[in-house]
Amino acid sequence: MYKIKIVSISIIVLLALVFGLIYMQATTNTVQNFPTLNYASEPVPDFNQYERVQEKKRAFFDYLKPAIAAQNEYIATVRSLIFDFQALHLTDQELSAAQQEELDWLITEYRVKNIDEPVAVYTELLRKVDVIPADLVLAQTANESAWGTSRFARKGYNFFGIWCFEEGCGFVPKQRNDGAAHEVAKFDDLNEGMYSYMRNLNSHPAYKDLRLIRLELTEDDKEVTGHALAEGLIKYSERGEEYIEELRQMIKVNKTFMATDTSS
Repeated sequence: MYKIKIVSISIIVLLALVFGLIYMQATTNTVQNFPTLNYASEPVPDFNQYERVQEKKRAFFDYLKPAIAAQNEYIATVRSLIFDFQALHLTDQELSAAQQEELDWLITEYRVKNIDEPVAVYTELLRKVDVIPADLVLAQTANESAWGTSRFARKGYNFFGIWCFEEGCGFVPKQRNDGAAHEVAKFDDLNEGMYSYMRNLNSHPAYKDLRLIRLELTEDDKEVTGHALAEGLIKYSERGEEYIEELRQMIKVNKTFMATDTSS
């Protein structure tokens, strides 16, 4: 009698675990499973504490590298999912309700046009949802945040010079022209800031050239580098070509510090 009860309870527990796993798999939303690094919500380090320039650079890059890697890993995962959706379409299979929901979210998030043409949708998504070279991210963040010392970086995790256009969405720049309404965006943590920055490069019309350069390099089986993609940031700054050359020089000069292993 007791053995029967024990077996019955074991079966019930096993079934609960199985159905629980199935439920979790069915409800997992990959595209909105954003990276959440624990340290990202902690106060931004005081990079002015370092007297030696080399120590300051090393600390700055080491602070940002995990967030960059996490975001690129997320992007690679989403990109793989898009390929899966595309494969289903090419074999005349329909997306599940959950898959369609994810696709619709990506279409909106990445400003995809021609939404009634599936082939065009997948082509545009695959052109946009792709990783950003870490050296480019590190150069831009150093440039835009004065090596992490700007008040926008320290108080709002905005290392990227990103603007927003709703009153109260961020910081009012001290040098803002009369009549201008933009603010410098404020983020809850580094996770949110890094996500917004990479999505901006991957979706905003101003950086279409960057995405085209990346696509051409990929199709030619060439390395996608920060030096190459910098050419597509002509509209990121009013300084234009001067800005591009500055980023490239920063990448060249700081190559050692930008490497994954900076212990040497």
